[in-house]
Amino acid sequence: MGKTIVLSPIDLRKLQLIELDMLVEVDRVCRKNNIPYRITGGTLLGAVRHKGFIPWDDDADINMLREDYEKFKKVADQLNPEICFFQDHDTDPCYRWGYGKIRRTGTKYVRTGQEHLKFETGIFIDVFPLDNVPNSLIGRVLQDWHCFILRKILYSEVGRVSDKENPSARKLYTLLSKIPVDVVFRSLKRMTRNNRDSDPNDVRVLTFKAAGKLYTKNSLKSRYGVKKEWLREFAEYDFEGKKLMGPKNYNDYLTYMYGDYMTPPPPEKRGQHSPVSELDYGGLYKEMD
Repeated sequence: MGKTIVLSPIDLRKLQLIELDMLVEVDRVCRKNNIPYRITGGTLLGAVRHKGFIPWDDDADINMLREDYEKFKKVADQLNPEICFFQDHDTDPCYRWGYGKIRRTGTKYVRTGQEHLKFETGIFIDVFPLDNVPNSLIGRVLQDWHCFILRKILYSEVGRVSDKENPSARKLYTLLSKIPVDVVFRSLKRMTRNNRDSDPNDVRVLTFKAAGKLYTKNSLKSRYGVKKEWLREFAEYDFEGKKLMGPKNYNDYLTYMYGDYMTPPPPEKRGQHSPVSELDYGGLYKEMD
């Protein structure tokens, strides 16, 4: 496993500006094709609290409801290839995650512990599809366990190598890694094939920990899904001098995600979200060196 690179303030800012380039390009393609998207997570929080990136944040996220996500995949070839490209398991069979990424062309970004994986790397932003959760509590709990198992199978190729401090976990991940990854993606397609953006169900990212228990534990009934009514109306947000789209009702959404979102965390909790062992900016923003 490679050693994590500690980003200097200049390196972090270069990373953010490269991610900004990709956000602007995704915005262009989505507006051209009338595909709704939203900045989400720390990116939305940064827009509200800082009018741009959270100063110590090293990643960027957007989300789309499932039908919009599938539409975006069909037009992703309209992204300027000199800037970025879309990646998921369909475009890169070695890619193991259940959501897409926009990768910056000509760059390298290898996550710590993932050096042995074979998919294309590069500085990225995450593109999360939002899928329905059941209306009943028991249905939500069962779906969450199903998602947990699928997520661990996808992660197993990392865990069997990088989880060195827990031999039992490594053995379990080694067993899970024997399961063909296509089994997971077939299961995900069965779970999502009947989803409609017009459905009233709450939504979540199936292959990511449920947002309502990621940072702030919400009630058992609500923690597994975001209310779709928070997402249906849009607003433009000032972000690093650019205009990006996000949910108009940011307050309920960010409160659900983070609780008191306007109060920054203490300094000791402001570390890198995406630890990296190999990083190459591809010659971009040399003037900042």
